[in-house]
Amino acid sequence: MLALPTACRTRSAEPAGVDPARLGSIVQTLASDEYEGRAPGTRAETKTIDYLIGAFRALGLEPGGEGGSWTQAVALLRTQVGAPRTLDVSIGGHSRPLAQGEQVFITTVRNAPQIDVRAAPLVFVGYGVTAPERSWDDYKGVDLAGKIAVMLINDPDFHAAPGEPVAGEFGGRRMTYYGRWTYKFEEAARRGAIGALIVHDTDGVGYGWPTIIASGGESFDLAGRDPAGQLALRGWLAHEYAATLFRDAGLDLAALRVQARRADFRPVALNVTLTADMPVSVATTESHNVLAKLTGTARADETIMFGAHWDAYGIGAPDAAGRTVRAGANDDALGVAGILELARLFSAGPRPQRTLVFALWTAEERGLLGSTAYAEHPVYPLATTVANLTLDILQTAGPARDVMLVGEGQSDLEDDLARAAATQGRTVTPEALPERGLFYRADHFPLARQGVPVLLLMAMSGGADLVDGGRDAGNRWLEAYMRCYHQPCDRWSADWDLRGAAQDIELFRAIGRELANSQRWPAWRAGSEFEATREASRAARGH
Repeated sequence: MLALPTACRTRSAEPAGVDPARLGSIVQTLASDEYEGRAPGTRAETKTIDYLIGAFRALGLEPGGEGGSWTQAVALLRTQVGAPRTLDVSIGGHSRPLAQGEQVFITTVRNAPQIDVRAAPLVFVGYGVTAPERSWDDYKGVDLAGKIAVMLINDPDFHAAPGEPVAGEFGGRRMTYYGRWTYKFEEAARRGAIGALIVHDTDGVGYGWPTIIASGGESFDLAGRDPAGQLALRGWLAHEYAATLFRDAGLDLAALRVQARRADFRPVALNVTLTADMPVSVATTESHNVLAKLTGTARADETIMFGAHWDAYGIGAPDAAGRTVRAGANDDALGVAGILELARLFSAGPRPQRTLVFALWTAEERGLLGSTAYAEHPVYPLATTVANLTLDILQTAGPARDVMLVGEGQSDLEDDLARAAATQGRTVTPEALPERGLFYRADHFPLARQGVPVLLLMAMSGGADLVDGGRDAGNRWLEAYMRCYHQPCDRWSADWDLRGAAQDIELFRAIGRELANSQRWPAWRAGSEFEATREASRAARGH
């Protein structure tokens, strides 16, 4: 096991840079079978939290959590859907069984001992988007009480083939928040639906069916949510089965996809009903965010936050090699290692003027729940949080000539990234796969929704231009990684070359150092959906 690092005793000069060997050692520990995939609310969480607190303490940091502790409590509701007693659809009066995990994947986050849905009509609602600022409403006032909304993933501009007209209201292939499955379930609940099913599409969501079913029917939410505002069931339809279901109902899913890209689309009843009687085990568990800090010397009430998530997917069904631990080596033990390295370097260097907070979140894989809990109940005021810098999946194939920018056009932190990259002789490349909506899929996002300027480094955004092999080699790395995304094969390897990851972490070190010793407040770009929220708290920042 990795020996915890010790703090450097002198702070008279900047220490040497991010150490790839340290990164690898931390990952090798956290992604070992001993940590059982770091699932929240398990004995593996206790082990993980103890390790992280021990690491921060050894580095000489201060507790940064609630009441002078190292943690922030996050109450989680855990639901586990069991084998269906009944799960079928009825078409033209003829009942047909549904195969959970093959044709459909149903879960729930409602605090109830069973899913009990009887002959609920299915209604196709296009992309399930309500966007008044874009003059867009897929629901058109249709009453969904007691019904199940069936919808497409991503947003209305995504599926147009090259050369085909698009509505143009959703930024082309770049996913907006309306394209995220989380939004779609929330909106269906607001519209009064009893359930919602999304048609799976690997390109549209950014990952395959094995990732969809990786949870095994387990779901999490923040405890204390109003059950009345939660869907009785939510889930996914396998793409090929969805096409068959629509065809058997006398409808053409491909044609409806085209219709759904128009603002005048209206919901279509499938003349299909769904019945689901499924047991649900429900439990509440307390998990924890881990927070450490370095108190600033001049403006201690102004904070710069570095973040990553400590959790992974725990233990699941065996893969082809018989492995059951979904260790999350890259996602996101490597990000955690990066935060610990930043903490080591800042602790060993001159004390910053602003306070630095190092946050390691729980339950990211369960829906950004740890960071959402923090955003709803912040330990440090969000109005005076200067920025959040998040690490979530870094490439492991060596040095790169560029760094990928996720969410281009959001804030002037992008300018900071470009300046820092230039000092390394690197350039900034806009994400190659904006349709994956990565900006909305990591722990910076709940803070962005509260107005905090954010920056995310995530290697899933496209193949890097590697020094050894160029963009082709970067794309090969990404393709290989995506086959292991959320799977047991996301494991530490002695073949990793972490010099490129160290480069990226150094970028955050440079950006954080500059912000920590200045009076500048990064701002959202004009037109960003987060600009107005930040502007509302301007007075708290004294400008």
